[in-house]
Amino acid sequence: MSNIYDKIPNNSIKYIKKWINHLDLKIILRNDRKTKLGDFRPTHNNLTITINKNLNPYLFLITLTHEIAHAFVWQTHKSSVSPHGKEWKEMYKSLMLNFLNPDIFPEDIIKNLSKHLISPSASTTTDIILYSCLRQYDSSLKKTISDIKEGEIFYLSNQRKFIKGVRLRKRFRCIEVESKKIYLMHPLIEVFETDT
Repeated sequence: MSNIYDKIPNNSIKYIKKWINHLDLKIILRNDRKTKLGDFRPTHNNLTITINKNLNPYLFLITLTHEIAHAFVWQTHKSSVSPHGKEWKEMYKSLMLNFLNPDIFPEDIIKNLSKHLISPSASTTTDIILYSCLRQYDSSLKKTISDIKEGEIFYLSNQRKFIKGVRLRKRFRCIEVESKKIYLMHPLIEVFETDT
């Protein structure tokens, strides 16, 4: 468990340690999962959080705090409230306010995170502005759907081939080449081997 403290900004460690100890949380680091950054699971033995170990320090801290908020809500309400309902939103905001300072986050993240916390969403990745800002701190920037031109062909990690279409509000309308099916894709989905 001590290695999680190497993954977050130094000035956040005292809060995270206090909350983990108070809740008696078990933290498990996972390899990169495409569908989630972290999760919280209550069991009859303990409260467990899993978190992707490849996240940059700022995204790691936000994700860990998101999951710790679930643990606090579970401790009080068990399963009687919605997972991302008002109880979770208030708890998450309350925990995150400890970190909204330049000793922990760079100014650009503070600005976007402050807006996000007005009404936090169930996943950081759905807040495209905040998630784009956080991605700038990854050790290596990967190409996303937003980085390629309309009409360009791209592949996903599962080798499926698509054509990028127009943006519809928050997502891009893309066509799978083989099946001709239409998919609405998050603008920050990672793409590979683009063709023109």
